[in-house]
Order: sequence, then C-alpha cells, then structure tokens
Amino acid sequence: MTFSAQDTTLLLVGHGSRNRDGNKEILHFAAQWRDRHPDWRIEVCFIEHAEVLLDEGLDRAARCGGQSGSKRVVVIPFILNAAGHVKMELPHAVEEARARHPGVDFQVVRHLGMGREIFEVLQGQLDRLMKQLDMPDPCTTGVILLGRGSSDAGANGELAKMARWIFEENDHELVDIAFTGVTWPRLETAVQRQVKLGMTQVAIVPVYLFTGVLMERIKAQAERLQRQYPQVAFALGTHFGFDKGVFDLLDAKVGGTELPEGALLECDGCKYRLAAEDEHLHDHSHTATHDHGHGGCGHKHDADHGHGHCHGHTHSHDHHAHA
Repeated sequence: MTFSAQDTTLLLVGHGSRNRDGNKEILHFAAQWRDRHPDWRIEVCFIEHAEVLLDEGLDRAARCGGQSGSKRVVVIPFILNAAGHVKMELPHAVEEARARHPGVDFQVVRHLGMGREIFEVLQGQLDRLMKQLDMPDPCTTGVILLGRGSSDAGANGELAKMARWIFEENDHELVDIAFTGVTWPRLETAVQRQVKLGMTQVAIVPVYLFTGVLMERIKAQAERLQRQYPQVAFALGTHFGFDKGVFDLLDAKVGGTELPEGALLECDGCKYRLAAEDEHLHDHSHTATHDHGHGGCGHKHDADHGHGHCHGHTHSHDHHAHA
C-alpha cells in the first residue's frame, strides 16, 4: 500500500517531557516537517507529560481532513529506542482507536531506531566535538555515548551497537556507553574509567532527540566532571532532533515508500510482550534475513578496513564490551 497524502494523516508520537521546552521542540520539528511537505497532513501527540496524549492524538488524526476524515492514519513513534511505551502502550492505544474509528485504517511504522541514519547523525556530533577539542589524538580521546536508559535490554543494546559502529569507523581507543537512569553504568563511572585508562580528552555524545529534564541534568553532570578532573578536556554534545538526517529518516519511512499492511510491533527479545501475550500469538518464526530492520544497514567491514586504529586491531583487549 503506497502513501497517499490525500487520504492519510501522519501522527508523530513523541515521548513527552516534564520540561515544556522539549515538547515545544517536537511541535517545532513537526512544523518544519510540514514546511518540507506542505501537502502532507501531520499531527502530533505524546505518550506522557503533555496536553495531547495518545488517545486524543489518535482521535484527532482520524478526524483530520475535513468532513470525511482520514481513511488511514500512519502512526510514527518519534522515539529512538523501543521499550515499554512502544511495545505495549502504543499498540494498546492503537487497538482501542481502531474500535472507536472502524472506518479508519490505523498503521504503525517502526520507531526511529538505531540504524545507519542515526549513526551518521551521531558521527556528525562526534566530528564537531573533536573540532571543539582542537582535533586531539583519538588514541587519548575517549568517547561516551550517553543514552536515556531502559529496563528493556534490547533498547540498551541498540546504544551498544552504535558505540561499536563509532569504534569501527574512527580511531578512538575507547568508545563507551553510559545512561542517565534506570540502568548502568552512569556517566560519572564511564568518565572515571576512561581517565584511569589514560584518556586526556573525553567527548560526550548525548543520544537524545530533543531537550528536556535529562539534557539539563547532563549539562550539570558535565560541569561537575570538569571540576573533578581539571586535567581532562571535556566536550559535550547536544540533542540532535533537528538534524537533517532525522527529517530524511522520516521521509524515507512514509514518502514514496511501501507502507506495511497493519501495525508493525517491536517483539524481538521483548520481555513485555512475552509476558503479556499467549505463546501462540507471539510465534517468532524468524529467519536469518528477518531482523526487524536492525541489520539491513549495509554496514560491512573486512578484517582490515584501513582505519589505522592506534591499537592495531589486534583486539587482544576487549574494549570492555562498551558496556
């Protein structure tokens, strides 16, 4: 089924933040996306901490388009990693919306995810931080990807995948991950480890789309760390939701592409759905080529890809598994 702007409403579903500036940024993003595609109908709602939540957002999208309303609503989880909100709350809300609007075809595309597009955005962030640090030796410049943190191991593992890709594409001896909450390690622990291992510069790359309470907390943490380690040069990145790559990723999801028949649900390794559904409704008949979109990024390397890492790619150490 192809995308038709005449009868379809696109619904961006943001996470929502207690910091109103974060929610305003998502609304501003939607306005910019509309400017790119003035013939598209684009609505916005949030999962929590906002005025327009899921149920109201789905209803608005169904009624959008005048008297006849929408024939189809394409729900886009505007979220980097799928955890409980995307795997449980969103599908439940969509099912209820289908019951309220039987004449509307509700479809759910995959969340933004951690694929090549987001990797390129993160690489751009790192490149800017290295320039901010006056291009130091990457062998003594550690990198920390800092994510939100989740009780879902699959969501946390996506950040670890990005750390590995950053490691593969650059010459940094240490590329670690840290989280602002829920799981470990935290930023302070990752920095302490990198300093102990001889890093004299640390580039902190927040993996956040928009500002919010946690982004403010990260800034305060970085300031404390700079006072704690005055001999280390720190460079802190920022949220990246307005990066061109994010707009392009959304365009690719809906513009001129084949949309799925029905909802796509995140299920791979998901303890939430395994616990909530009967086994016969959650039959993973996956093949090696069915990877829920995680592996089709074309990110392949030969054993010697010529980056000239300072550790020689002997891999006699394990880089602490970026965990």
